[in-house]
Amino acid sequence: MKTNRSIHALLALICGALMPLAFSPFDHNWLAIPCLTGWLWLIGQGRPIRCGFAFGFGWFGFGAWWLAPTLHIYGHLPWLAAAFCVFLVGVVMAMLPAWWAWLTWKTAGGSAWVLLSFPAAAIAEEWVRGHLFTGLPWTALGNLLLDTPAIGWAAWFGVYGAALLPALIAASLLLLLTAGRQRAGAAGMTAVALLMIFAPAPMAATGAFHTAALVQANIPQDKKWDADFVNATMQRYARLSAGAAAHADLLIWPEAAIPFFLERAPGWSAWLDQQVQSWQTPLLYGGLKLTGERMAQNGLFAFDPQTATTLSKRDFAGKHHLVPFGEYVPSWIPFLHTLVPEIANFRPAEDDGVVRLRSIAFGALICYESLFPEEARGRVQHGAQVLVNVTNDAWYGTTPAAWQHFQAARMRAVETGRYVLRAANTGVTAIIQPDGVVAEEAPWWTQTALLGRFQLSDAQTRYVRWGDWPLLICLIMFMIPLYARVRKRS
Repeated sequence: MKTNRSIHALLALICGALMPLAFSPFDHNWLAIPCLTGWLWLIGQGRPIRCGFAFGFGWFGFGAWWLAPTLHIYGHLPWLAAAFCVFLVGVVMAMLPAWWAWLTWKTAGGSAWVLLSFPAAAIAEEWVRGHLFTGLPWTALGNLLLDTPAIGWAAWFGVYGAALLPALIAASLLLLLTAGRQRAGAAGMTAVALLMIFAPAPMAATGAFHTAALVQANIPQDKKWDADFVNATMQRYARLSAGAAAHADLLIWPEAAIPFFLERAPGWSAWLDQQVQSWQTPLLYGGLKLTGERMAQNGLFAFDPQTATTLSKRDFAGKHHLVPFGEYVPSWIPFLHTLVPEIANFRPAEDDGVVRLRSIAFGALICYESLFPEEARGRVQHGAQVLVNVTNDAWYGTTPAAWQHFQAARMRAVETGRYVLRAANTGVTAIIQPDGVVAEEAPWWTQTALLGRFQLSDAQTRYVRWGDWPLLICLIMFMIPLYARVRKRS
């Protein structure tokens, strides 16, 4: 009996470890279905928490292997300590799929009710994962709807609601393969087909066209903060921008493209002013802003050569959703300030996240913020007509992490019905349409300025108007009959 349980846990671990292959850059989204189906079968065999934890550790523990080289190379942690950090991430994140599995087992057991309980628990788990302890919706299940006919549902219910479809397919498939449950499985597959056929179309932009030049300077991470490399960095951005400025209405530089405080470098500030004036093209650039003694904000500056002649006149939108342990230390563990003094003391911004240039409102998503649908939604609610995602994914090297990050930005485009202009230091630099399709993409890890057209939009998707409330209400309605079933069984 113990041997069977160990085998079941091992199989669940394998199913979870295969899940990252369903996401970018591999994009085998079909693979998620057999993984989820196999895992659901294992849940039905008993020991759901153990199987859920094993599945989650495989998904998020093995899936986050790229964190180890990042912590070792740039965080200067020994390999053993870096590997232990990845292990901890896997352990903590695995608790949520364990809860997902427990909810499924508690409300359905091995019955046909799994058709309702498994998708409902999936949505609940994904929503909690996106919010608990500031949230980490990395490789969100709903991202698998990108490039499928059902992607339009994300404009209604967001990425968390989109998790319903892969979970429903898995539950329906398991019932089809279970003796005596084929009728319920067929009903589930019919619902899947209807959701695919009658999926709403993603919102299209209908505003004026503009041309942007997204500058990808390809600065190595080990050189980015090197004072001896600053001149080379600035000259590279200037060279790439000068060649593209004549063909663009707008230039965009990635996150922290200027790797120092311009307030403390008046010479460089004057140099930048001279460059932008010579191009006569507005510039959006990622930079750092002093907000007090030993306090700073990471964000996006807007520089219009027609109006801004000093640093104080440049519009700025700061980063709202900071990276725990990377940009700040949570207040409940202040002792890490002494253990890891390199952690920057950033503060979250309280602005509306929008910068304005020549009557255009640009919603700023700084790096990590593109993971969170509520951040993009907030920018659009404050009037953003297009989203600008500036990031520096050189931290991840050539691992899958940069592409998984990029995939999240594509989902933000669908949820908000906005073009996303994504400028990344080493890539993936791209222009994303409101349907999530990549209109233009720069080669990864090259020096280039990507030229492409984008449209403005003032319309709002249903997700922007309503947020997650319709999803949560539907989830509660799903849970009522499941709760009644549990009470009856008790």
